[in-house]
Amino acid sequence: MKLCTLGELLKEGTDFLKKSNITEAGLDAWLLLEYVTGKNRAYYFAHQEEPVSEETTQTYRELLEKRGQHIPLQHLTHQAFFMGYEFYVDEHVLVPRQDTEVLVEEVLKALKGRENPYILDMCTGSGCILSSILLETAGALGTGVDLSKEALKVAKKNAESLGVGERARFIHSDLFSNSYFCKKDGKELPVYDILVSNPPYIPTAQIGSLMEEVQFHDPFMALDGREDGLYFYRAITKRAMEFLVPGGWLMYEIGCEQGEAVQELLRQEGFEKIEIKQDLCGLDRVVLGQKANLGGKHV
Repeated sequence: MKLCTLGELLKEGTDFLKKSNITEAGLDAWLLLEYVTGKNRAYYFAHQEEPVSEETTQTYRELLEKRGQHIPLQHLTHQAFFMGYEFYVDEHVLVPRQDTEVLVEEVLKALKGRENPYILDMCTGSGCILSSILLETAGALGTGVDLSKEALKVAKKNAESLGVGERARFIHSDLFSNSYFCKKDGKELPVYDILVSNPPYIPTAQIGSLMEEVQFHDPFMALDGREDGLYFYRAITKRAMEFLVPGGWLMYEIGCEQGEAVQELLRQEGFEKIEIKQDLCGLDRVVLGQKANLGGKHV
């Protein structure tokens, strides 16, 4: 049997994904080919006529079939890039998005000049936010919280593979329900310099209108912000002050139409210096606010 060449496989993959209505068919066909062969662009262009083994060809075609079913590319390769770092992802977590980098950048600005800062990442998912902050901030420590035990496994795997596992702890909790967040035996609550969160914020009724990759393959609990999409912002903001040092910051990623509503929630709870920040497309993407700076320390 004649073996397919690299060039033939790429054309086959592109054609197949176009027929499957994959928006970026050519790019996805290439990324899957790169994944199964381990060959980069430069190698490909110099060796398009190189034959590919039957085993590799079969693996490629199997992945094309799955991508044609609108399974996210990153769930097939288990690779996603965020803040310049590579993260493992699977069906238990949302794929990190470039928009979320705006949130991390705002956190890093607020941490400048703080020694050994402590970060709480609520609804941590893949842990991309927390691990990126720890990688970019020497001496920082962090806690990642999620209701999904499977997501926490992914977050821990990422922290360890990126070399920040010893500076991060991961807690299974429905927001602040875990005993970790309770006063006991005279111990004060843990407090943080930053409470950061990219919580579920899609109104339940809108999930069915999202692209297939999201509505059918992303974890529902990571999307569902309940009736109006604001459930988690209300719940977190209501208790955030308890877990922040004086001068600490609460920072959220938001849906692009939620800025004013989330801003008002922070205002009602007494936060100061409240701002809405835009992403690279000029859409509202981050809301932040500061706890009054009256002096204080970690516990």
